[in-house]
Amino acid sequence: MENLDTLLRTGAEALDCPLTDEALRQFRVYAEMLLDANRHMNLTAVTAPADIYRRHFLDSLALGRAAAFDGKRIIDVGTGAGFPGLPIKLAWPNCSMTLLDSLQKRVSFLTGICDALHLSGVTALQGRAEELGREETHREVYDIALSRAVARLDLLAELCLPLVKPGGLFLAMKTGDAGAETLEAAPAIEALGGRLDETVSYQVPDTDAVRGIVVIEKIRATPDTYPRRFAKMQKSPIR
Repeated sequence: MENLDTLLRTGAEALDCPLTDEALRQFRVYAEMLLDANRHMNLTAVTAPADIYRRHFLDSLALGRAAAFDGKRIIDVGTGAGFPGLPIKLAWPNCSMTLLDSLQKRVSFLTGICDALHLSGVTALQGRAEELGREETHREVYDIALSRAVARLDLLAELCLPLVKPGGLFLAMKTGDAGAETLEAAPAIEALGGRLDETVSYQVPDTDAVRGIVVIEKIRATPDTYPRRFAKMQKSPIR
């Protein structure tokens, strides 16, 4: 049987993200609780423990290739079962993490994990990014916004950039070549106060999967007209 601690430790080291013994223990609890909860609700299609470690945990930790997280205030938009935000929190415990999802059952699951691990500086929040982005307590207060959600980059930019303070970053995780999608999203990124920095390519350790992190810098405040309602974003994308 594959040693999951060794798999995770070795893979994290390959990503220049060494993990403590306590972090490895926390990841074990996370995986166990995820598999248990997945019997009752649809949290992940990945059910083999080793694949959870590779395709969820290590893939999330690859974000460390694109930004420094220690001491930063971070929001994970559309976190689902906690990816990538919760693995980031476990690897960089000194960051402040908000895990945002629209479904209360997922938020309740994440709250249970945070309680079981006695985590501080992490909040699981039920809500929609387009609404939070217009609230004073969330608008332009985060150093970094993360998203692994499956959506077009222009939509993700309108959901995430209003949450990021000028000087901060939005990191969008993408599969395959995101070149055409990034080019299509360029007008939206500019209109929302962002500037495309780079796309960081990486291979998920112990797999053949090659992915990319689109790094967008927030260079000025987002105009008050954004974010719009999600239906409006879909109907009239910024071009």
